[in-house]
Amino acid sequence: MIQSLQRIFQDMMAPDRAPEKAEPSLALAVAVLLCEVIRADYRLEEAELARLGEILAARFSLPEAEASALVRQACRETEAAVDHHRFLRRVRDACAYPARVELVRAMWSLALVDGHKDPLEEHRIRRLAELLHVRHGDFVRARIEVEGEG
Repeated sequence: MIQSLQRIFQDMMAPDRAPEKAEPSLALAVAVLLCEVIRADYRLEEAELARLGEILAARFSLPEAEASALVRQACRETEAAVDHHRFLRRVRDACAYPARVELVRAMWSLALVDGHKDPLEEHRIRRLAELLHVRHGDFVRARIEVEGEG
């Protein structure tokens, strides 16, 4: 019995046997990061989910049904993920700097869809922008631009 438990722990700890997750598609990676923003205040509002679907449909030229399915998948991934490093890495690797700035702009658009700038959402956007290697000036500029549109 003890030997079988030891074997289980050794198998779990062996670096060469760690389960590899498939690399997410760029659309899923973007959707997960955007979903992180709307979940930051611990409320998922219909207006935010609808706006998320619109952003994804426009960015990836998706029909409404596919965008809705992507939103649902992103919400599931966001809840299940221990960390979001693989999604961040996918976006950093696949997107040039201007596209990452545009993603931060989309994050602000989601955060402000309800007309309220929640400090938790702002903190999440700030952290994601840093991890996406977006300069602070561009982070602020994106916020100001989106606030000016509303």
